[in-house]
Amino acid sequence: MKKYFLVITLFIFIGSVMAQQDIGVFQKQTEVGDTKQGSSKYNAQTQHYLLEGSGNNIWFNHDGFHYLYRQMNGDFILRCNATLIGKGVEEHRKLGWMIRSSLDSTSACVSVAVHGDGLTSLQYRKANNDTMQEVKSSITHADIIQLEKKGNKYLMSVARKGEIFTTDSIEVDLGNDVYAGLFICSHNPTVSEKADFYNVRIVIPAPSTLVPYKEYLGSQLEIMDVETGESKIIYQSPRSIQAPNYMRNGKSLIYNSEGLIYTYNLATNKIGILNTGTVTHNNNDHVISFDGKMIGLSSSSANDDASKVYVVSMSGGEPKQITPTGPSYLHGWSPDGKTLAFVGERNNEYDIYTVPSDGSGTEKKITDTKGLDDGPEYSPDGKWIYFNSVRSGTMQIWRMHPDGSGAEQLTNDEFNNWFAHVSPDGKWIDFISFGQDVSPSDHPFYKHVYIKLMPADGGKPKVLAYVYGGQGTMNTPNWSADGKHIAFISNSNFLSPIYLTEEVKSKQ
Repeated sequence: MKKYFLVITLFIFIGSVMAQQDIGVFQKQTEVGDTKQGSSKYNAQTQHYLLEGSGNNIWFNHDGFHYLYRQMNGDFILRCNATLIGKGVEEHRKLGWMIRSSLDSTSACVSVAVHGDGLTSLQYRKANNDTMQEVKSSITHADIIQLEKKGNKYLMSVARKGEIFTTDSIEVDLGNDVYAGLFICSHNPTVSEKADFYNVRIVIPAPSTLVPYKEYLGSQLEIMDVETGESKIIYQSPRSIQAPNYMRNGKSLIYNSEGLIYTYNLATNKIGILNTGTVTHNNNDHVISFDGKMIGLSSSSANDDASKVYVVSMSGGEPKQITPTGPSYLHGWSPDGKTLAFVGERNNEYDIYTVPSDGSGTEKKITDTKGLDDGPEYSPDGKWIYFNSVRSGTMQIWRMHPDGSGAEQLTNDEFNNWFAHVSPDGKWIDFISFGQDVSPSDHPFYKHVYIKLMPADGGKPKVLAYVYGGQGTMNTPNWSADGKHIAFISNSNFLSPIYLTEEVKSKQ
């Protein structure tokens, strides 16, 4: 749930249209030290980067490697999935992220390095010509690697695919203006090795001065293949766009931005506005009916800040108001189309309610525990409503029968878990996890979060996506009709035009 506020966009556009589109979001590639000529190639179709390079080592007081980089300043986050290709020659061949003061081979630097033998470490040289030092991670053979710069603090977060991050950090003064990018080193100057990088993200996070719900970062609309874990950025905007739903035909998405509902055609990349008549303060709680003919909205008004529930045809028109009072935030539509499930604040308590979708009846309260219950969503067979609740102390995923009986807790961990969305076959749920730095009753913007996947009956969750986002990332049902993809929003003040078609760029 989310109240609607006046939008004042905070957007710092970093970078410009690249002359070298074949190296993606980066600016240049080079050899550092005495190495053979390497190469970096970007595949715009798959959004993979293929690096090939040699290099004697990244150690002692000098380095040799192939480097794909851009110049950066301030704080930022670098993240990707990465793998070395083939058996290789040297067990200490390595890949990773590198941040350097200069392109000189003896430069002060910090890197996350994953070696051919599995060693994963945070390597750093505090000053030019110093001897390299190392913090070894407890994780080996990491294939998700993240390096974050926060002033002079550098954080290495690494994981094996599907697992949560393990983090180590060091303090190094590399200055404010640095070089940052991907590298490969063969540990043998006469040998070239190759590495594949995907889900490559450069994130400029929210400044400490950002005012929530008044100032916003840019947004990236992403689609992830659930089986492979590969995510593609299909659209970027300097505005806050939130909560993508797949349309039932699988051809388009909808999302909200600045009070309006937008459509995004996946084949043409064309963006349109869904006509919602005089209801133009829509927030990020919107649901498409199972038959795809109707959309339910949550919206306030210029004169009333309290969100209420509306329904309207997917072809657009003047919405019908369903709930007379607010705050009311819609999350679920029953498979038979007859009932809506929403979270409402009544008497200073947030509980889950149901109401006839045609507006013919009154709301019915189906939860009655102290603390916040939120995010109700029907399973495709109509037997369950999934929701999240703080009733056990932290925010966890639960389910209950549609009348509120038989509540079962499905997650029980150190994270605060929100917004379970059920796959079309009813076998899986995906949800978003916030860390312990967030209050259990809050789901703020601009945090490190996980998108997780779990069997619908419960079980051990696995991580699908490692995201900088939070509020608006996936508040609403986000599965494709065939169950193969999910859609979500990530956030950053680094946006690159390489992800936009010319037609979309013209709309900015």
